[in-house]
Amino acid sequence: MMPQLPSLRLVLLLIAGLVSTGPAFAQQRAVPDSRQQITLSFAPLVRQTAPAVVNIYTRRVVQQRISPLLDDPFFQRFFGQSAPFGMPRERVERSLGSGVIVAADGLVVTNDHVVKDSDQITVVLADRREFEARIVSTDPKTDLAILRITPPRGESLPFLALHDSDDLEVGDLVLAIGNPFGVGQTVTSGIVSALARTAVGVSDFNFFIQTDAAINPGNSGGALVSMDGRLVGINSAIYSRSGGSLGIGFAIPSNMVRTVVEAVANGGKLVRPWLGVDGQPVTADIASSLGLGRPAGVLVNAVDPKSAAAKAGLRVGDVITAINGRTVDDPEALKFRIATLPVGGQAALTVTRGGSVRQVAFKVTAPPEDPPRDTTPLNGRQPLAGATVANLSPALAEEIGFSGTAAGVVILEVARNSPAARLGVQPGDVVLRIDDREVSGVAQLDRLLSRPQQSWRVTVRRGDQVLTSVVAG
Repeated sequence: MMPQLPSLRLVLLLIAGLVSTGPAFAQQRAVPDSRQQITLSFAPLVRQTAPAVVNIYTRRVVQQRISPLLDDPFFQRFFGQSAPFGMPRERVERSLGSGVIVAADGLVVTNDHVVKDSDQITVVLADRREFEARIVSTDPKTDLAILRITPPRGESLPFLALHDSDDLEVGDLVLAIGNPFGVGQTVTSGIVSALARTAVGVSDFNFFIQTDAAINPGNSGGALVSMDGRLVGINSAIYSRSGGSLGIGFAIPSNMVRTVVEAVANGGKLVRPWLGVDGQPVTADIASSLGLGRPAGVLVNAVDPKSAAAKAGLRVGDVITAINGRTVDDPEALKFRIATLPVGGQAALTVTRGGSVRQVAFKVTAPPEDPPRDTTPLNGRQPLAGATVANLSPALAEEIGFSGTAAGVVILEVARNSPAARLGVQPGDVVLRIDDREVSGVAQLDRLLSRPQQSWRVTVRRGDQVLTSVVAG
């Protein structure tokens, strides 16, 4: 028996939208009842925000040798540095990007990679006026830079106020404004595709807003704008196979931008807080062994005894799951949350310990330089000659981006063709032992290496590896 078909009249009514199948359907099919609803547009928002987004053009002069042979020590021995075929020539490199005015007196935020090593920076406003810019401060760890332009006396430039990026939710509408491929100011729209992306790997602080608003080369440093007309992020990176947009773009959250902008008031010096813990992601196996409901948070592996974490009572084995109520899913998220806290204030960690959840309050402090770094170049007939070393402290560890326990003697630089370079040590290596003697400081290391002997056994730590080499005296 054939199933009963709906009447033709009912089908036509449904197609015409004259029969409702429920409140949501009726709302979706509602006829616009005003001219304003018919002409819904982002145009008013663009008129409000676009004047604060600028184009940035940079220029730098690069010295380039006509022949790379002169870099060979063999040729240098016979021909020196002034051989005619090795005379350097100048090449001008130009690049473009975008920026955002964040203060009426001409403070501009952009990406550090847009202006890095530039000899000349020109900022072009949306009304085509051009200004020479100077760099106020740079922060390669966040890939942010602050520029200053000087408007005519008495003029206030258009600017974007910063939005609290923690208020964003996946699905929120956003606009991306910038200068892709140098074609001129361009606006694209999309949504927030994801929050707290920590596996991007384009800066030391991996914590990004992901959006499908089209972002292309030249958009770097441009604005990601919320629907209230404020800045929620600085566009920084894309995933691409061809160099163009695939709908996966990343922006630095405005809360990180705020910390860099506020540092300008301190003369451009950015001081980040220091918690003093080392940890690892909580995997499914770790979560199961600790009785956690899901694999999230940071398992504390080490606590510096001089740190704010130690003073607050944090212990090895604790799992940090939130800071000030904001979820922490992995060490990169913890690093970001700490970095955006104001030094001198108070904060609270949500910690799971022994199956119970507790709040641990701590004072937000700057990393101390204890012990003093005592930067020393090593010389003489010894295996580390040519290396520059320093006492590792929390302050120095933060400065050089060192991860792990901030103690020992760290190698800062290695001169080319030096004994240290031939030994294979690298900047960031920590010298653990000379022969069987533990190295506790720069002065001791210098004494151990200055004694003539037939051979040295040098042990260093590089990341998670411990490397030992024997060198003849």
